[in-house]
Order: sequence, then C-alpha cells, then structure tokens
Amino acid sequence: MKTTLPTILPATLAALRQVIHRHPRGFTTALLCLALFGGGAYALAAAVVTLAPDVAQLPVHEVSEAVTPLPLQEQLATIELHHYRLYRSDASRANDTADTLLRRLGLDDPQAAEFLRRDTLVHRHLLGRTGRQLSAEASERNTLLQLTARWSPDDDGSFKRLVIERSGSTFQSRLETASLTASIRIASATIDSSLFASADEANIPDAVAIQIAEIFSGDIDFHRELRKGDRYSVVYEVLEGDGEPLRAGRVLNAEFVNDGKAYQAMWFQEPTAAHPNPVEEGRPTRTQGRSGYYTLEGQSLKRAYLASPLAFSRVTSGFKMRFHPILKKWAAHLGVDYAAPIGTPVRSVGDGVVEFAGVQGGFGNVVFIRHRNNHVTVYAHLSRIFVKRGQRVEQGQNIAATGASGWATGPHLHYEFRINGHHQNPLAIARTSESVPVSQAARPAFNRLAAAARQQLAAAQLLAVR
Repeated sequence: MKTTLPTILPATLAALRQVIHRHPRGFTTALLCLALFGGGAYALAAAVVTLAPDVAQLPVHEVSEAVTPLPLQEQLATIELHHYRLYRSDASRANDTADTLLRRLGLDDPQAAEFLRRDTLVHRHLLGRTGRQLSAEASERNTLLQLTARWSPDDDGSFKRLVIERSGSTFQSRLETASLTASIRIASATIDSSLFASADEANIPDAVAIQIAEIFSGDIDFHRELRKGDRYSVVYEVLEGDGEPLRAGRVLNAEFVNDGKAYQAMWFQEPTAAHPNPVEEGRPTRTQGRSGYYTLEGQSLKRAYLASPLAFSRVTSGFKMRFHPILKKWAAHLGVDYAAPIGTPVRSVGDGVVEFAGVQGGFGNVVFIRHRNNHVTVYAHLSRIFVKRGQRVEQGQNIAATGASGWATGPHLHYEFRINGHHQNPLAIARTSESVPVSQAARPAFNRLAAAARQQLAAAQLLAVR
C-alpha cells in the first residue's frame, strides 16, 4: 500500500510536537547534530518554526505590584543642589560701556553693570580699551558670576589678568600678573592681491605677516616684486594666557616662494653656557647672546642694510631720470620716493650715528645717518624727527615720521644712499651688503634645528590656501 507525503506529514508533525514537549533537550541535541553532520538541517529548521507552540494558546498571567515613588520634596531638594554655569568669551572694544559689554556677553545683571561703572580698575584697564580677551561665567539666570579680561601690554613674557567676581551680594575686582606660555602654529598662504590679504584669508595674524616681510626684505622687495601666485609657509609662536591666545609671538621658520624662487629662514639663537638650548619651544623666546634669522644652510639673513626705510609702502619714483614736478625740467632723481600717509614710521636701514637732524632746504625736515665705510643715508620731507645729532641708532629703529615738508607735492618719504659722497641706487644696496654665517661651534645644534624646520615647513605647505 502506497502512502503519499501529504497524507504522512500531519501525523508526523503531531508526533514530533509530542517528542519536543517531552524531550526538549534531546531534540535540541539531535537538531545540532543534523546541522553539523547532516544535509537536511535547513529543512528541519524550517519544520521547527512550524512546530513551535501557538502563541494564542499559551497561558497568560497578570502580575500587579504597587510602586511607591520617592518623596517629591526630596527630588526638588536634589535638583536645587545642581547649579548650571554658562561660559562665554569675546574681545573688548574701544566703544564699550558697562552695559554694552555685558549685553554682548549675553548677561542681564544691573548690579554687575553698576559695579563696572564705578570700579577704578575696570575704568583704568577695561572700559574703552580694545583687544582685551574676555571670558565670562554666568548663572542659569544670566547673572554675572565672574568676568576675566586678559592682555599682554609688554614684551616681557607676562600678561595682565583683571578679575571681577561676585562675592556674596556684591562684586570685587583684582589685577594680577602671570607668565605667558607659547604654543606653535603652522600656516601657509598664496598671494592673490597682497601679503596682508593672503594672511587674512589664511587666518595669519598681521604681526606675523609683518615679520615675514622683515625677514625676507633683504632678498625680496615687497613694494615691487610680489607676484600673483607667490606662496609662503610659516611656523610661529602664539603667546597664551590661561590657555587663551593673546597675541602672536616670533616667527620661528618661514619659506617664501617669489617668482618661482624659494627663500627659507629659521630663527636661531646660539647656545651659551648659561643657555645651552638654542630655542626652547613652548615658551616665549628671548634673545640670549647672538641670535637672528638664518637660511637653512646657515647663512645669516641680517644684512648691513634693510631694503627699505618703510615697513610697507610703494615706490613712486625710482633712482633714474625724471621730470621734476616742481622745477618743471628733466633731472636725475638721486634717491627713491615712497608714498606713505603722514605719520608713517621711518626706520634707520642700518646701525649708525645721526649726522644731522633738522631742516635743510628742499629736503624740509631731514635726517642724515652715517654708517661705517663712509656710507650715509638720507631721510627727507619728514613731519616729525625722533632723534638728535650725535645719537647712535640701530637697524630698524624708528627715527622719524613721514610728512610733506620742504619741496614736496604730497606726503611721501625721499630716501637716499651715498658712498663717499656719491649717490647710489638704494634698492641695490641691501642685496649686495654682506651677511655672517653661523659659527662653527654652534653648527651641530643649528643642523638639528634646520632638519626639524624643513619638516615643519613641509607640513605647513599642505595647508596652503588655493
């Protein structure tokens, strides 16, 4: 007698259900064996799903239990123990008043505003002062708990900290002095229109951009030779107070690519017995003995003369024949004219002694400085003079301010360079002046730092703004 699968299957499934209910563990073991060693595990697993008990037929038990909540007053008391503090930061402005300053920090505290209006330290060091770094701590009700202002007025490795804090029902203020710390930043930028525009785009401080121009001024004329597409990379210090950046510090390494030619520089301080480390990263660096900027090959970038007596300006008339705007005739222009607003600082291009400081003919207010080897520089059409005859001056020292005195059609600086009484092209002098290499004794320390500088500059190039 033949029996078909549809006839056998219901009976078989019923028998299997009984086996599973009576011997669940044995059935599970058998199923695992089939899965490991048999070929029909998949079909059997599907059958097990079918053999599971019907959920609708399972017994249902209801369990009830009373839950007693914690006393409400205890919960409220616990919440009251938690005080929320809000922290905000900003920078002070020259037009700040007590009310506008607190409002900008998101604070609503008439009592704090009244204290700021009458406190002597606040008036002396905060209100009306620009560039103070502010940090405020407020309550959950936006009332002031503590206000701290930080700034670094001097280049002495310290910063000032003005603290205003709530003390009971009133406020107290105190002025403190603490040490700055230095962190290292790297950046890179590409020239599109000007040095400062590229620095702004790359978030490089203006003080760093000025240092870059100073460092490479002996090789690059930043008034005339910048090109679109020039790029630079820089490693510099940021001086911090309580972890807050207060101002830019010294440029440590830099590279400038001008018209396809690369120039590199590294700050190096020769080690001494008292200061064996040439550069201490993480601290504001100070000059101890011989120091300055060098190429990565060890040649000093400090030349006998700066390329320009103005930090930033443009040449309006070079060392050449020109039509004189006052004499109305062609004549040799024996110097270089720089356009600059009245009051722009004028610096000595080299070390020397003031030979003359006063008024002289068409020069108007003028300063003559004698340098070594019978070299003399002339700075004319000044509005103010800061030096006097016989005074010794250093390279880069401010000696006067630009003006329009004497035979001048507008505010500018007329600058001359003379050797043994003969006029020379000032723009060519700086590049031909001598430089001094690093000493042999300091060469091992220099080479170690130069290797690190190359790695830092390579990393900075990856951040270039395109």
